[in-house]
Amino acid sequence: MAKKVKAIVKLQCPAGQASPAPPVGPALGQYGLNIMDFCQRFNEMTKTQPPGTIIPVELTVYEDRTFAFKLKTPPVSFLLKKALKIEKGASNPPKTTVGEVTTQQLQEIAQTKMPDLNTQDLKQAMKIVGGTAKSMGIKIKKE
Repeated sequence: MAKKVKAIVKLQCPAGQASPAPPVGPALGQYGLNIMDFCQRFNEMTKTQPPGTIIPVELTVYEDRTFAFKLKTPPVSFLLKKALKIEKGASNPPKTTVGEVTTQQLQEIAQTKMPDLNTQDLKQAMKIVGGTAKSMGIKIKKE
């Protein structure tokens, strides 16, 4: 018989750096989970990622206080900032820009995010990534 799901918790943690401090501790503590067990398992699974990479986690909490979690790919905004080597997006995106991204870079980011997007078509995935870039104040350079 399948375990009864109590909650689904979504977190974003730096690869290999999960600790019981906020946001992990309070988010998992309210369900009575073993926080250190999660941190150790998460850090072990993400130790191959570059340090500081943000990894979204979808944690399924069961009634018997056990859990299972699934790692996702880094957020598009994180990948765009990394590709352009910028700290943050524009404060007023329609009027100001913080950089330009090439269609080649868009394609690479779309391929990285493909497992988590709701499309299997690369062109559509590039449009999704392009929309995020536009909302961050990043211009798309046509080649």
